This record gives sequence, structure tokens and C-alpha cells, in this order.
Amino acid sequence: MRMLMVGAGGIGGYFGARLLEKGEDVTFLVREGRKQKIEAEGLRVDSRHGNLHLHPALLTKTMQAEPFDIILLSTKAYQLEQAIEDIRPFVGEQTMVLPLLNGIAHIEQLVSAFGEDAVIGGLCFIETTIGEDGSIVQTSPIHQLVYGERSGERTARIEQLKAHFDGTKAEFVLSDNIDQDMWHKYMFITAMSGITSLMESPIGPIRKLSSGQTAIRSLLDELEAVMTAIDAPIKTGISSIQFDKMNSMDDSMKSSMQRDMEKGQGIEADHLQGHLIDKAQQVEVPVPVLETVYTKLKLYEANKDKQE
Repeated sequence: MRMLMVGAGGIGGYFGARLLEKGEDVTFLVREGRKQKIEAEGLRVDSRHGNLHLHPALLTKTMQAEPFDIILLSTKAYQLEQAIEDIRPFVGEQTMVLPLLNGIAHIEQLVSAFGEDAVIGGLCFIETTIGEDGSIVQTSPIHQLVYGERSGERTARIEQLKAHFDGTKAEFVLSDNIDQDMWHKYMFITAMSGITSLMESPIGPIRKLSSGQTAIRSLLDELEAVMTAIDAPIKTGISSIQFDKMNSMDDSMKSSMQRDMEKGQGIEADHLQGHLIDKAQQVEVPVPVLETVYTKLKLYEANKDKQE
């Protein structure tokens, strides 16, 4: 099975490297500068699960190749439009597109671009960063990728994909309810990124305050109310499950959005919080905490644009 990883950053680079380590046919679609660096120095992974130094096959968007069997996308939401155009030449009639983006709005964009059947569901749980030398640094015990047909079916193609994913030195999990899994992660990441970015603090100090507990709980309840009103496939009472999960995290845990803001980088405010505010307005569900979070994020974006 020919696999194309879009990018060789923290997520695509890590999971692609693990698949390559296993012996799978993996190619990385990268920018010219990244291509030159990897060609010169190799692709390095520094991980608590074992380090890697590989010399993978590389493509740029100007190069030609036959369509791939599966394309894994792990870009930021604001990079998705360009990524869609970059992969068009490599998508054939039988190509599966597996997105690992946070949120849910990207599914509609991908279906519009490549068709309903091409897009399968996916998400991942991993904490990675790119080191100063360009290596992928992975420090958390969790390195999980979850995937499945959005219909929940065990199709022949998903079973074939499972055969190629199984045995990799990372946790690849085939889900029979990936649609629900994606919505549940969407709720969690929207709340976690929102509350830590709003308060400019790791989760620990926030939840040690009774007012912080109230803010977290209120935001999760708002998210569940909106998702319930739009008939999203979530479990009843999922906000309580997410609340307990957030209270069990390490005190020092920050969201990737908060880290991006600290570095002055782009954020996914419209894709995460903004998308749910749009849905809330359509079904007339009040979301004052979510709107407060979104206001903070949009002010950050406005100030960032002025400085550029």
C-alpha cells in the first residue's frame, strides 16, 4: 500500500517515520526547503519510544507521481485549502484521504474536494514539537492514531489499511464509531485550547480556583448543548466525562493553541471555537463563555496581523 504523508512535521513526520520503520511504503510531501534538509541530514525522531534516523522518499508539489492508496493529512486548519490543492495530483479513484486535523469542519471541505467515498475519519493523540535542529521530538507516553470509515463499516479497504497499520511501533486503533470519536475530541480540544488560551495559563492553576472549575464546567456544558442541538453524534453527559478528564491532566499541561500564541504563530480559532459559535447561532443556543474565548482569540489574531 502506497502511503503519502502530507508534511514531515511533528504529527505526519512522527507517524510516517514509525510506518517507515515497520517497512511500509511511505513518501513525504514536503516543501523544497524541508526536502533539501531531509536529503542532507535525514529524518530524525527523538522519542521515548525509540529514536529513528531515516532517509525517506520525498515529493514536492511540483514533482510527479502516480496516485497513492492513502494520503494522511496533519496540517493546521488554516493550511488546509493549500494542502488540498497540493495533493490533487496524487489522488486517484481509489485513494483514501485520512485527515488528522482537530475539529470537524475540515471533513466538509475534503468531501467537497474529493468526494464522499474518498474521505475516511481520523484523529490522533500525541505531543510532539520540532527541535532547533529540525528533528521531531516526542516525549509523551501516548502516541495514538485512531481511524475508521465514517459510516462505521468494516469495509475491505479499511481492513486492508488495518493490516498495514498493525504492528507499527505506535498505537494505530481502528474505530467502529470514528464520527463520534472525532466529535468527542472536538469538544475536548475546543474547551482545553479555549480555557488555557483565555487564561494564559497551564490547566493546573486554572482548576485550582473554584472560579476556574466553574469556567471549565460552563464551557463544556455550552459545547455539549450546541452539539446536542445540531444532532452531533455525542454521548449523553459527555461534558461530565470531559470535565473529569481535564481534571486528571498534569498540572503543567498546556494546549497547542496556547503554545502557538506564546510563539506568535497562527491559531485555529475559526476552525474550532468559531465553527461552533456559528452552529450555536443557527440553533439559538446561548454560549457566553465560548464567545468570551473567541473574542480573546480574535483579538490575538488582530494584534498579530498588525505586527506582521
